[in-house]
Amino acid sequence: MEITVVAMGKIGLPLAVQFATRGHHVFGTDVNKQTIDLINSGIEPFPGEADLQNRLQAVVKSGCLVATNDTTGSVEKSEAVIIVVPLFVDADGVPDFGWIDAATVSIGKGLKKGTLVSYETTLPVGTTRNRFAKMLEAESGLVSGVDFYLAFSPERVFTGRVFEDLRRYPKLVGGINDESGAVAKTFYEQVLDFDERSDLSKPNGVWDLGSAEASELAKLAETTYRDVNIGLANQFARFAADNGIDVYSVIEACNSQPFSHIHQPGIAVGGHCIPIYPQMYLWNDPSATVVRAAREANSQMPSYAVDILEKHHGSLKGQRVVILGAAYRGGVKETAFSGVFATAQALGAKGADVLVNDPMYTDDELMAHGFIPFHIGDSADAAIIQANHVEYTTISSEDLPGVRTVVDGRKILTPGQLAKSEVIFLGIS
Repeated sequence: MEITVVAMGKIGLPLAVQFATRGHHVFGTDVNKQTIDLINSGIEPFPGEADLQNRLQAVVKSGCLVATNDTTGSVEKSEAVIIVVPLFVDADGVPDFGWIDAATVSIGKGLKKGTLVSYETTLPVGTTRNRFAKMLEAESGLVSGVDFYLAFSPERVFTGRVFEDLRRYPKLVGGINDESGAVAKTFYEQVLDFDERSDLSKPNGVWDLGSAEASELAKLAETTYRDVNIGLANQFARFAADNGIDVYSVIEACNSQPFSHIHQPGIAVGGHCIPIYPQMYLWNDPSATVVRAAREANSQMPSYAVDILEKHHGSLKGQRVVILGAAYRGGVKETAFSGVFATAQALGAKGADVLVNDPMYTDDELMAHGFIPFHIGDSADAAIIQANHVEYTTISSEDLPGVRTVVDGRKILTPGQLAKSEVIFLGIS
């Protein structure tokens, strides 16, 4: 089968490699020439994705994967087109469709009869049918659901473990009509492998939810649920911190009850898009007061962590404060929607001299984000652990000379690990 995957990012490239591994011929399209050149050389353009480098080399060498910037030309040759172009929201929670609209126009220009088009980018409910179907029809002159098949199938994976998650979780699909859903289901059954899971209500595999809207809502619902759960955990964390209670032991006790689960609080828990998707849901459903309250509570946590640091440390004016971790979570080189930015801003507002360390980033890369790099072993006055990189689990007082106060927002330290510092264990998302 000839397949086009649009956007060779941290989800799109592993998807393209997965399809190619199954023996299909895949065109991976992207607007970034450097990304294209690296892929065609068999070099992963970003580190940290398990087994991607080995798999990429193999499928490029076999000729099953070719990267190109010609989306329209690739679509003309393909039986299926998968779109993983990012969609962001602005400060007011309004989606910015610029990139994905442009990709849709390019796809429409090359679309031919009988092709499946499947959007995997997380979208507000109704977008596949009410926005992209019309755009594809206008560019191609074809009728969606009749001349070509159109579906939504959300990605449900974490960067760093994409191949594992593709096998573990059911693949959800929903078409704009029954025929589109059936074609999408057949396609994904041909390109994916699934682990056996006795814990599911039905066999693991491709699950047709019956409509594009149901599939769109499923992704928003599962990510928004996590944001609300994290918001609840953070409310517990704030109350516990103010009253000298170990919130982690409380949450562990709660989770011992069957059918209950409260997320552990922590900076940027979950995927880096967790702050975005609830806003997409709110765009659909502005009356969702619980969702809005959770999002507001979570967005306040970095400044709350700085307040806690100031409470224990004293005035932060002129103090050298290091943020440990620029990435949104440990082991992943990605700063999109990381808590580092809000934390640095809150520290700066207190008059602190802010430094940032991250083992996955060079000094030049940190400076490109506007940060002053900090090297382990340099002196500082205080620290906030923002990302749970494994390197930080063994950090000692000798690694942070002069630091007398540490806010551990990920609970990765152990009591007494930093003998010369006061450590405050606080979940902050």
